[in-house]
Amino acid sequence: MKLTFTCWLPLLLALAMGASAQDLQQNIRVHDPVLIKQDSIYCLFATGRGIAVWSSSDMENWRREDPVFPEAPVWAVAAVPTFRNHVWAPDTSHHKGRYYLYYSVSAFGKNTSAIGLATNTTLNPADEDYKWEDHGKLIQSIPGKTNWNAIDPNMVTDELGTPWLSFGSFWGGLKLVKLRKDRMSIGGRTDNLPTIASRRKNDAAEAGANAIEAPFIFRKNGYYYLFASIDYCCKGKDSTYKMIVGRAKDIQGPYLDREGESMREGGGTLVLAGDQDWHGVGHNAGI
Repeated sequence: MKLTFTCWLPLLLALAMGASAQDLQQNIRVHDPVLIKQDSIYCLFATGRGIAVWSSSDMENWRREDPVFPEAPVWAVAAVPTFRNHVWAPDTSHHKGRYYLYYSVSAFGKNTSAIGLATNTTLNPADEDYKWEDHGKLIQSIPGKTNWNAIDPNMVTDELGTPWLSFGSFWGGLKLVKLRKDRMSIGGRTDNLPTIASRRKNDAAEAGANAIEAPFIFRKNGYYYLFASIDYCCKGKDSTYKMIVGRAKDIQGPYLDREGESMREGGGTLVLAGDQDWHGVGHNAGI
């Protein structure tokens, strides 16, 4: 089940870099945003048709760029027959001169899902080398076969430089799998993936009761911090989406909250919840 956080970027419209008023937008509405910077330009990727792309020189004035995928990847349609090129929750990173963009394809409300990868050597659409190369499917979840949901990817490296992919939404909670050194394929087994966070104390197959998704891990001062979104978004003023966090000495956990409770067993310290002005805050990403 895909529950998204709507991120509003309230911006003052200004003319910059010779752009016209039509080129720049004041208020942009994006789901599941992630930012990365190349040179002096910020590039924002978000859930949307073909993966929505925006660019900015100041994070105040935003230009809409062409989507990553003008047409749905053939492999994605084969994996998810109902997929219509509405791509979810991208995650971006840079490694050895190449930009990596992990993304999700899914059937809403089902764990008929998969995570793919596209790469590019530049994020500048005006560069003659600008071209997204799709590397296809990394991992797939199948109803009745896998008790996890292959969406909301986030790539992180451990202290040895080994890349890992965290992901997950509802079902058996948030999962973690090792990637190969080139970051383009799964490097470990997927038949018994460890749970790194859940909202309940068992791994039952029921999806709706385990409202947790959107993992984001980063390493700082000897600890790995796992952020996650819990509860429900997309219900207007009745949304209960919020963000929690725990930390661990090992990337595989256990991630403990401030009270020492494991996130595998329903723990998690509250980071941010909604209020009367902002409802359903959630989905985690970095820059």
